[in-house]
Amino acid sequence: MVIGENMNVSNAYMNKLAIDSLSISENDCVLELGMGNGKFVSDILNKHESVKYIGRDFSDVMVAEAKKINAEWVKGGRAKFYEGVADTLSWDTKTFSKILTVNTIYFWQKPEIELREIKRVLTDDGLFVIGIRPKDIMLKLPFTQYGFKLYSEGELKNLLTKNGFSIVSTHLEQEPPFEVNGQEIELESLISVCSKQH
Repeated sequence: MVIGENMNVSNAYMNKLAIDSLSISENDCVLELGMGNGKFVSDILNKHESVKYIGRDFSDVMVAEAKKINAEWVKGGRAKFYEGVADTLSWDTKTFSKILTVNTIYFWQKPEIELREIKRVLTDDGLFVIGIRPKDIMLKLPFTQYGFKLYSEGELKNLLTKNGFSIVSTHLEQEPPFEVNGQEIELESLISVCSKQH
């Protein structure tokens, strides 16, 4: 799948930052929303042999690709993949100790609904990591004028805190230059690490 592969190249740096920010440890149960073709699942599961992973994506094509790419993890019972959106999560309350989503929030029609569901399925001491490219960077990309809801660092922070999350840390990092249509674009990754407000 060319789309999935292109996304992997452009998002590799951000995914690595986001996964490192999860601080994965023994017996973690990780949920990733919008994992695409699942190329980065191994980076999560290789952190510790007791870690379990569930990926959910709205695209049935991406779910099929992810199952194929991660066939060994699926066979070993450590990874599962499901088709579905993020505003209705079909898991019990407090199921996941770590939740990850990268470059998905732009497409959430009512982000307060997705965030409420994420908070519900996150354990009380769990971490939620969200990765985006900030609004000023995204406005330089030609495709973001079509159906993207963009966020500055301040807007993302306000959205998260208004919807029951505390910001543990925020990292804004310059990425290696990336070429789009023959033009070199400077990209930045914004990674927010959050916990539940108590």
